[in-house]
Amino acid sequence: MPGTRSGISAFRGLRIRSAVVVPVLFTVLFLVLSVINPPFIDEQLETLLLDFRFKLRNLLVHPHIPDDILIVAVDEKSLAEYGRWPWSRKIQGRLIDAVCKGDPKAAAVDIFYPEPESPQNDRYFADVLSGHRDRLVVALGFEAEQGKKFTGDAPEQLLDQAITQVDNSKALVDNKGSSRVAVAFRVLLPHEPIAGATSFGHVLSQPDRDGKLRRETLFLKYGDEYFPSLALQTARMALGSPLEKLHIIGGAGVSVGDRFIPTDFAGRLDINYLGPEGTIRYVSAADVLSGRIPPDLFRGKIVFIGTSAIATFDQKITPFSANYPGVEKNATVVANIIRADFIKPPLLLATMLSVLVCGLLLLFLSRRLTALRAILLFAFATVFIVMLNQLLFTYFSTRMNLFYPLATVISQGVFILAQRYFIEERRARDIRKMFSSYVSPKIVEEIISHPEKAGLGGEKKTITVLFSDLMGFTSISERNPPEKVVGLLNEYFHDMADIIFKWDGTLDKIVGDEIMAFWGAPTDQPDHAERAIRCALDMTARLGEMQEQWAIEGREVLDCGIGINTGEVIIGNIGAAGKKMDYTAIGDHVNIAARVEKLTRQYGAKIIITEFTLAALEGIVAGGTLGHVEMPLLDTVIVKGKEKGLSIYAVNDTREKEKK
Repeated sequence: MPGTRSGISAFRGLRIRSAVVVPVLFTVLFLVLSVINPPFIDEQLETLLLDFRFKLRNLLVHPHIPDDILIVAVDEKSLAEYGRWPWSRKIQGRLIDAVCKGDPKAAAVDIFYPEPESPQNDRYFADVLSGHRDRLVVALGFEAEQGKKFTGDAPEQLLDQAITQVDNSKALVDNKGSSRVAVAFRVLLPHEPIAGATSFGHVLSQPDRDGKLRRETLFLKYGDEYFPSLALQTARMALGSPLEKLHIIGGAGVSVGDRFIPTDFAGRLDINYLGPEGTIRYVSAADVLSGRIPPDLFRGKIVFIGTSAIATFDQKITPFSANYPGVEKNATVVANIIRADFIKPPLLLATMLSVLVCGLLLLFLSRRLTALRAILLFAFATVFIVMLNQLLFTYFSTRMNLFYPLATVISQGVFILAQRYFIEERRARDIRKMFSSYVSPKIVEEIISHPEKAGLGGEKKTITVLFSDLMGFTSISERNPPEKVVGLLNEYFHDMADIIFKWDGTLDKIVGDEIMAFWGAPTDQPDHAERAIRCALDMTARLGEMQEQWAIEGREVLDCGIGINTGEVIIGNIGAAGKKMDYTAIGDHVNIAARVEKLTRQYGAKIIITEFTLAALEGIVAGGTLGHVEMPLLDTVIVKGKEKGLSIYAVNDTREKEKK
């Protein structure tokens, strides 16, 4: 059969060509991406891998902690002894004076002073700063925003603090003439006499896209001048180098005397974090003010004065911590500069070479291997790349790009193994596995019994729908950091989901702070209305227990309202066939349940059901009660999109009243 043979031969030829062409295309793709290095990869994916290397490095070899750098912190102890923050400049002046009289090599004050306090206190404070000007630098606030810039002249008090030596300035702008360096449009300069009493350094932070601070902006542009950061100014003083010796080399770095600091084109230094907060030695400001710390402690050291108490709101997110004091970040940068302990940035040529070697060598080696041996090869290559990268980072402070070679190996491995699995071995995908990733086990069994439900169609069915929504969640999320909000939500949703499954409900979706569940599908449940009500009561009871625990722990207390409605809906596996499918319910009665839930705030009821749900309880409700549950009429309302009034009922557990 020549026709059949030629067809098989053509298929095999296509299979062989695809097995070579596609991996080569992956290699070319990641080679091009490594040259372009898009920000979403560099600042979101590669940086996460960098965080992993930092933590693993500290497990393997603990970095040297500098003993010549000290942080005098306004901590909780200081606030307890000297009152809430901010302190008067009389107290702050005493603190700075006490530190500087201890004869430090350099001292930095990581605190803003944008507004006047009182003529007497400001004069005293300025005198303290002026008296130690040769070894003291104070934080200065600059504001930067995309598209905004300052076009005038910098204030006279700052002009003599600008960096005047700038080489290869063309590298500081991109092809469109825009500055690669951070551009400030406003400076929060202290009022006189403070403004002219000391040296300043900016503390502008530029976190990556995930909010973590991994780079130090060593200098920024304001008007036509470049101004150093607080850390750079402090390091310069500690090294005994005059400002005139501060030298920007565009696209390469900054030199301080004979010390060269490598940066990227935006003048940013990769911060070599030493560990979590508290790695560098702290002393309490209260102990310094009260004389419990001997002045000799500061002699010959680099001292940072700043805040670490949570109430002072100067915490940063770093690879090691989400609560890292900004003052310790600046102290870490100075430690990096003084010890020349820099993370060597990745070289483009090395990244490109690693992608080429990984892509082409693995393609050559894997072509004649069996599936099992190919898996072992790609697993070994992945481990080897990670280990080599970690070795260079841990022992040589060399940051090689990990994402592009790793992505090349993984993408090739996945394609080659998938091709063999789906084309050569012809294994069918299991329906149970295909659907269990996005629906409950009960729905999987229903679809397996009735495969036609895997399509876009559905069926009309009377079910009971429950909506639960958190109250005041927006204000809670605004008051708290993201990680605390997510943790609170996960704890809440975990318990609520368990209760829904306990009452044999189907957890349709969790969207934001809202839960949707229903009863009566996919399996028939004649008592679906009662199950929904019992579940709602169980949810509110459990939430009450959680609220008591949150209050004891001093955490935010969540509260919710629950709306329940019964009616005919369209239900089925809805979505894009072959793309994304969800077993869900849609229709007018689903919308009514969602709108009724919103009425819980207006009527002060935890649970509200509609007249349709009450009717679905048929004869088991007597006198408006269901066992220990009473359901008094609340009102007749007009819900959005309806002209006819809808009776709504509260659901109350009479046992709660008896307890009270």
